[in-house]
Amino acid sequence: MNEPHVNPTTPRPPALPPTGARCAVPTASRMFAKYLNDIGQLLDELRWEAASREAHDLPRIAVALTDAQLRAPAAEITNWCQQWIRPPGADSDAHGLDHERICQSVSERVTRGDVAESASLTMRALRRLRLRRHVRNAPRGFSPARADNLGPEDAAILRNCEALLEAARRWYARSAVHDPTVQANLARLAVLR
Repeated sequence: MNEPHVNPTTPRPPALPPTGARCAVPTASRMFAKYLNDIGQLLDELRWEAASREAHDLPRIAVALTDAQLRAPAAEITNWCQQWIRPPGADSDAHGLDHERICQSVSERVTRGDVAESASLTMRALRRLRLRRHVRNAPRGFSPARADNLGPEDAAILRNCEALLEAARRWYARSAVHDPTVQANLARLAVLR
């Protein structure tokens, strides 16, 4: 209960990390988390086209964040999809998802335009990501109970969006949170006006 008196003018020695520990502690990106939650909100509002567009931009955003110049070449997006959409060690999905078809769908969307159009789409996707930091209300996300009465087309969009959301979460948690380039790019996006 009795704490020793500490003089506020006396500088404290810096806390040293344990031996063998990283110097930088990874942090979560509120901006990225809000973007993912907003896709869930679009799904909850049954705004399938908008949710699908935003979810299909996740691989482009992830690849751009790993590049110092915020570029997202089509080949890198395809590689990202192949690495992150299928959960590690999953030979088959319990929900019947066709991961290869989702990867192909994203790749087709990415390779439709020319290089200049791809760069423009990447910057637009990053701008939407950046604008999420201004939102003050907490999005609710998608309620699984709403999926019970969906038609086959809407259910397919929902499954694709959920697979892309899970891939983005897995990528961020296992790779991006420890990647100094991604963290620097997220910080850079947060201060851009």
